[in-house]
Amino acid sequence: MNVLDFQRMKNESTKISMVTCYDYWSAKILDKSKIDCILVGDSAAMVIHGHKTTVPATVPMMIHHIEAVSRGAPHKFIIGDMPFCSYRMGQSKTMETVDSMMKAGSHAIKLEGADDNVEIIQHIVKSGIPVMGHLGLTPQSIHALGGFKVQGKDEIAAKKILEQALCLEEAGCFAIVLECVPYQVAKKITESLQIPTIGIGAGPYTNGQVLVFQDLLGLQNDFKPKFLKTYMQGFELIEQSLNLFDQEVKNEVFPNIQEHCFQKA
Repeated sequence: MNVLDFQRMKNESTKISMVTCYDYWSAKILDKSKIDCILVGDSAAMVIHGHKTTVPATVPMMIHHIEAVSRGAPHKFIIGDMPFCSYRMGQSKTMETVDSMMKAGSHAIKLEGADDNVEIIQHIVKSGIPVMGHLGLTPQSIHALGGFKVQGKDEIAAKKILEQALCLEEAGCFAIVLECVPYQVAKKITESLQIPTIGIGAGPYTNGQVLVFQDLLGLQNDFKPKFLKTYMQGFELIEQSLNLFDQEVKNEVFPNIQEHCFQKA
């Protein structure tokens, strides 16, 4: 898949599947799957590093994860998240970050919001770098939003998100993530744009869907938002396997002389 396929898939009414991934071994699995593209999200700050928000994500952190994912999934289109404030420090500093992320293995970058970001998005796009937008619940603005809340619930807020989406399209974004907005709002935005939308908590009428690797596999048993569907109970399966290993070690079942041990010459 390349950046042109996003538009082709929207034009052909083919849904886009995207999974957020942060590490080499997960990326290896995704590389063998039929998933269309990978987002190396700044949610790594929460999922991998244990922070309560995405704000603590840094450029070196994101570079570290992008490099790992690009090594594990050399056949997938990879989008790298620009972390908190990294695109608000002036054009020169922003482009240094973009340069680092692309050289680490990204094929595109993603940044949150539209207000006052249009000019830098235009500059990045004109530099030959694909940009994905992100509207609705923008986790980097969590303190300004007052928490992890659904956005666009009233007419004024919904209209603003639509206007922002049109601005991002005009600025040159090739796609937009819509996070935690009412499905009616996401549907209207999707129908109003020429470029594709990818939803998370935005209903079925977007042009694609994205979920976090650990979430869709049920690896985080304490995270159960309304929009999430888990496709396996990964946490419980891994816990059971670890407990079985513990039991076999203590009962001297593992290692078995015939199966797991080396023989003296």
